Amino acid sequence: MSDYSIFDVVGPNMIGPSSSHTAGACRIGMIAHKLAKDEINEVIFYLHGSFKETYKGHGTDKALVGGILGFMPDDKRIRTSFDIAKEKGIKFEFEKVDLGSDYHSNTVKIVLKTVSNKVISIVGSSIGGGNVKVVEINGLKVEFSGFYPTIIVKQRDLPGAAAHITNSIAENKINIAFMSIFRNEKGKIAFTVVEADDKIPTKVIDDIKSNKDLIEDCFIVEL
Repeated sequence: MSDYSIFDVVGPNMIGPSSSHTAGACRIGMIAHKLAKDEINEVIFYLHGSFKETYKGHGTDKALVGGILGFMPDDKRIRTSFDIAKEKGIKFEFEKVDLGSDYHSNTVKIVLKTVSNKVISIVGSSIGGGNVKVVEINGLKVEFSGFYPTIIVKQRDLPGAAAHITNSIAENKINIAFMSIFRNEKGKIAFTVVEADDKIPTKVIDDIKSNKDLIEDCFIVEL
């Protein structure tokens, strides 16, 4: 029988010893990777709660970096994610923080910079069994799981924006499972999060982005 290390398969769909600390962490990193839509060159992982206490022993650090690289939780390359990231010229570091009692114990804030100097931050929590919840994007409170194919739209908070989004989805025969709109201030920037029952074709994104007066950006998160 082969010898297995702590970062070998410990279950059907993950690398590492803990679904919360490795599989969930990897999924949060993957969501950040998809939101970037560009090559990443710098990342800081701010670790909160139990993440900051056990991130080395449970492989949370390797899983987060693997997620940033676009690896699935069962990808064996997670074991060497540090080396792969360094080969790609990605700088990364981990900092221990206290985000406050409002956040789940297994929470990380990821702040990344792309080669085009775009800075993106997300806060995500690993809530058990490899499941995650994203609760913040670029300082704006949101909430989605990544369990469903998800459309995230950054829009101007103007009349007609929500209708444009839902019409574009309906015209492409995509069924909406959940939909929420998040904003900090009336008339400024908002995020619409649509979790769908079906795989989302890129044509939906093209249709949503067609109204430049309302839509600033739009992307798909599928894990």
